[in-house]
Amino acid sequence: MNTAVATVGTSASGKANMVSQYLIFSLANELFAVGTLRVREIIEYGNVTSVPMMPGYIRGVINLRGAVVPVIDLNARFGRAHTEISRRTCVVILEVQADNDTHVLGIVVDAVSAVRQIDSADVEPAPSFGTRIRADFIDGMAKVKGNFVILLDLGKVLSVEEIAMLGEVSHGPAHLES
Repeated sequence: MNTAVATVGTSASGKANMVSQYLIFSLANELFAVGTLRVREIIEYGNVTSVPMMPGYIRGVINLRGAVVPVIDLNARFGRAHTEISRRTCVVILEVQADNDTHVLGIVVDAVSAVRQIDSADVEPAPSFGTRIRADFIDGMAKVKGNFVILLDLGKVLSVEEIAMLGEVSHGPAHLES
């Protein structure tokens, strides 16, 4: 998992447990999480410029302090409808590794809930069925405050080939109107 290790403890069985921090957010009435090490910032949704001939799940690009950042509609990436924009909709700016390159991109989410520490002992493997997204997108499932949270594998959700394509988009014009 690509997460920040906050503490290391020992379980009753004597195995080392790692407690990692995750950013938890909602999307289509489900809770998802990504490791906080990957999160650069969270911004209000707005000023997204569409780019012709991009896959349907790419909303467009934003100008983030002079850098062109691709914005992915995570709900559409999961093969569902486009995210409905509301006053709580935001863009989570992430850093994603592909080969030796780091790419900055945004994902559209319904709302950010919290940052929580999750013990590795509380993470279950991804189920092979029953979720409404591809099983290979799921790094694990955790129960947080009585709710199941899907821990995303960003390397799979945002595959190397797609990141390379996004890199081509982000190397386009450096100046966008805000």
